[in-house]
Amino acid sequence: MTMKKKLVILFCILIMITILVACQNENKEKITVVLDWTPNTNHTGLYVAQEKGYFEELGLDVEIVQPPEGGAESLVASGKAQFGISFQDMIAPAFASDNPLPVTAVAAIIQHNTSGIISIKGNGMETPKGMANKVYATWDMPIEKAIIKSVVEADGGDYNSIKMVPSTVTDVVTALNTDIDAVWVYYAWDGIAAKIKGLETDFFAFKDINPTLDYYSPILIGNNEYIEKNEEKTKAFLKAVSKGYEYAINNPEEAANILLNANPELDKKLVLESQKWLADQYKAEASQWGYINQVRWDNFYSWLWEEGLIEKEIPLGFGFTNDHLPD
Repeated sequence: MTMKKKLVILFCILIMITILVACQNENKEKITVVLDWTPNTNHTGLYVAQEKGYFEELGLDVEIVQPPEGGAESLVASGKAQFGISFQDMIAPAFASDNPLPVTAVAAIIQHNTSGIISIKGNGMETPKGMANKVYATWDMPIEKAIIKSVVEADGGDYNSIKMVPSTVTDVVTALNTDIDAVWVYYAWDGIAAKIKGLETDFFAFKDINPTLDYYSPILIGNNEYIEKNEEKTKAFLKAVSKGYEYAINNPEEAANILLNANPELDKKLVLESQKWLADQYKAEASQWGYINQVRWDNFYSWLWEEGLIEKEIPLGFGFTNDHLPD
C-alpha cells in the first residue's frame, strides 16, 4: 500500500470518528443550569458531576451559567434554563400568587439553613438581643427584616433600636472593620472568609433561635414543564448531581480543587476551608443528599403567612418534590 493510500484511509477514519462524536453529542440531552450567584462551594457538586463525567455517562450535555440580573428564577420559569439555584425564602413571594412561578424545588443543596448574623467578637452580638442600637447592613427586604425582628425579640432585644443601613456588602471583613456592626451571612462562605483572614467573630444561626427558620437555603429548582415532559432526564440529571455532592462530602479537598480548576479566580484557601466545613452540611443527618422535609418546608411558609409577609397562603406541600431524587 502506498503512502498516499494510507493517508487517504487515515483521513477517512478521522472523518468517521468526528461524525460519530458529533452524532453522540447531538443525541445528548442539552441542559442549562443557572447559578444564583458567582461560583462558590454551594455549587461544587455540579462542577464535580461535570468534571467527573457523571452527566455525560447519563447522556446529558450540561452547561453551568451565571445568573442574569433578573436572577435564576426568571430564567428557569421561562424555560431558557431547565434548572437553577434559588432559596426557599427568596422564592416564597413567587409561590404566594394566583399564578405561581412555574418552577419546583427538586433538591435541597444544603440540608439546614446555615445563615445568621456575624459581628466582630466582643461587640456584644453573640446572641440576637445584642443587635439593639447596633448598625445592621440590610438588603431592605420584608422577609429578611421579619426574620431579624423574630430572633431579636425572641431573645428579649429591642428590634426597633437597630440602625438599619441599606447596603449590599461584598466584603464582610471590610464592612465589619468600618461602619457596619452586623451582617447577614451564609457561614460556609463569608463566615469562613472572616476566619481565614484572621478576624475573630461572633455568629449566631437563625435556626438555633427559632427552628421554624431552619428553611431550605439554597435549593435546586426545575422548570415545571420540563420536569413533567422529561421525567427520566430529570431523574438522570439529579442522579448525576447527587453523585457529585456525595463525592464532595467524601472528598472535600479533591472537590475543592475541581471547583478551583473550573473557576481559577476563586480564593484557593477560602474554597478549601469552606469545602471542608460544608462536607458535613450538604446531607447532614438526612438519609440522602437533596431530601426536603415537608414539615420544615411547610412550617416556614406557614410562618410567612401568619406574619403577613406573603400575599396568599401557600398550600401545604406546594413548590417542592422528592420524587426525582435517586432511589
